[in-house]
Amino acid sequence: MSTAPGPSSGLPVRMPRPRQPGRHRRPEALAAPEGAPVLVLAVPGTPTAAALSLAEEVVSIARSELSGLHPRIAFVDGDDTDAEGVEFPSLRSVLDQVAAERTGDDTSAVVVPLLAGPEASVLRRVRQAIADSKAQVELTDVLGPHPLLAEALHVRLSEAGLARADRARLFTVATAADGIILATVGGEEAAQAAGVTGLLLAARLAVPVLAAALDEDGAIAHAAEQLRASGSGTLALAPCLIGPEIAPQLLHTAAAEAGCSGADALGPYPAVGKLVVTQYASALGISQPAPQGAQARQ
Repeated sequence: MSTAPGPSSGLPVRMPRPRQPGRHRRPEALAAPEGAPVLVLAVPGTPTAAALSLAEEVVSIARSELSGLHPRIAFVDGDDTDAEGVEFPSLRSVLDQVAAERTGDDTSAVVVPLLAGPEASVLRRVRQAIADSKAQVELTDVLGPHPLLAEALHVRLSEAGLARADRARLFTVATAADGIILATVGGEEAAQAAGVTGLLLAARLAVPVLAAALDEDGAIAHAAEQLRASGSGTLALAPCLIGPEIAPQLLHTAAAEAGCSGADALGPYPAVGKLVVTQYASALGISQPAPQGAQARQ
């Protein structure tokens, strides 16, 4: 099993940019304290090469946000084996390895679930892996709801031609939606959490947004009916999902069920890596400046 702190598939590693001179220089990147706990990114869903590549890009972004960070990738449902020889380390095995490397009573790992919202079944397996391991572990909250997720959703919709890239500019998209279905997984709890991000997205786009869970029968179709009944004629499906937690085909099925087009999942959007660092830093009590994306609305 690989223990390399950075990407292992040839992806470039994002490193902090040199500090620029002058009064308008960028602030220096934050640094993790010496001997800080390992950041373990807990990836949900079926382990695949695509999920591993996405996770590697997320930790690469995280390394650029917090220098001195040594993140590791672990799959909630991994078993460390693959027919093609690709390693998908399980969360339990990564935590056991950390425990073997770091002795003592201090926290040795901070586990950050790669989830945009609460998904009880995944979090239950994460907690079980932590309980079964010998490591001293702190588990953070999921990444959302958060304004940065609303920003990422806006970008994904604009990339798909379903929303204006910037509301302040006189730029229109002929296929822009006037109603958004915010798709999530995790039942009613996840839909309620996504609804908070949905309010922020609605403020950015000035269109109604309704959250619905993909794993609740009829929830997507019902949200579509509600939006059309309120006057929305062109709908779009926006996945409030990172990606690995659901099979891509389910998103296509949901869009067809709602009779609309859909955007891509959030994937390794920079905000996702930033939120991973935010959760890790919060667990360690490291203060961070407010992300610019959380303050500015397009």
